[in-house]
Amino acid sequence: MSKSFIEQVHYIRIPVKHLEVSAQWYSDILGFQLLNNTVERAILKVNEGPFLLILVPTEDETFAHFTIDNNQEFSIGFTSPELFKFHQHLIDHQVTVEDIKEDNGHAFFHFYDPNGNKLQVHW
Repeated sequence: MSKSFIEQVHYIRIPVKHLEVSAQWYSDILGFQLLNNTVERAILKVNEGPFLLILVPTEDETFAHFTIDNNQEFSIGFTSPELFKFHQHLIDHQVTVEDIKEDNGHAFFHFYDPNGNKLQVHW
């Protein structure tokens, strides 16, 4: 098959322990637009694109990342043209954030949402 039937990724669901707190964090700290917030989910929009992030409440001990050899690996990566300012913004808001690293001409770092979900941002 030369062309995929799938046009784009529309949304990603992230498990969270406290839906209200998480929806507020993703809105206030990451700047995502909160479109809908019910007891079943919160829907956030990332800028003007079609991509949505859906927060789903759960009591289970589960995350949006996975492990390799017992090391946490992110599964969601964002981009930011103001990587260094964003890194400082997260530090200023007491977000758990790792140091900025460089790899083959691009920089990146990992950070965690209030639920312990490991995320990455690069430029």
